[in-house]
Amino acid sequence: MSRDWLREVTNCFLIRDPAEVITSYIKKNREPTVEDLGFVQQVDIFDFLQRQTGSVPPVMDADDVLRDPERMLRLLCSAIGVDFSDAMLSWPPGPRETDGVWAKYWYAEVERSTSFVPYRERKIEVPESLHKVHTRGREIYEELYQHRLH
Repeated sequence: MSRDWLREVTNCFLIRDPAEVITSYIKKNREPTVEDLGFVQQVDIFDFLQRQTGSVPPVMDADDVLRDPERMLRLLCSAIGVDFSDAMLSWPPGPRETDGVWAKYWYAEVERSTSFVPYRERKIEVPESLHKVHTRGREIYEELYQHRLH
């Protein structure tokens, strides 16, 4: 699929520690590839946009958002030219029309939530069989992390 349409919309990127992505994903698919996890596609799209626009799209790290949601959303809003609203910090529970077909597989926790969950440190063990996937995911994450809003 052509990515040309991406130049016509405002783009921003949400990144997440690869160990967390992997340990979440394997609850549904025990042997994912790095492509299954979206890391390769994410950096390809990021690089495409950077080449096409001559600027760096905003990047937010999920842990930064959980540590200080208001500050991070204010930074994102400023970067993309949108007014911040306190309404961005909470939402009603339940499914949303915009969730898409994957919601029933992935969004149970989101549907129960009404605001951001406070950040908490986690010790995550990636299975040995996925260390290569984790290593490649970590390389991509680090590449994008250097551009994060902070």
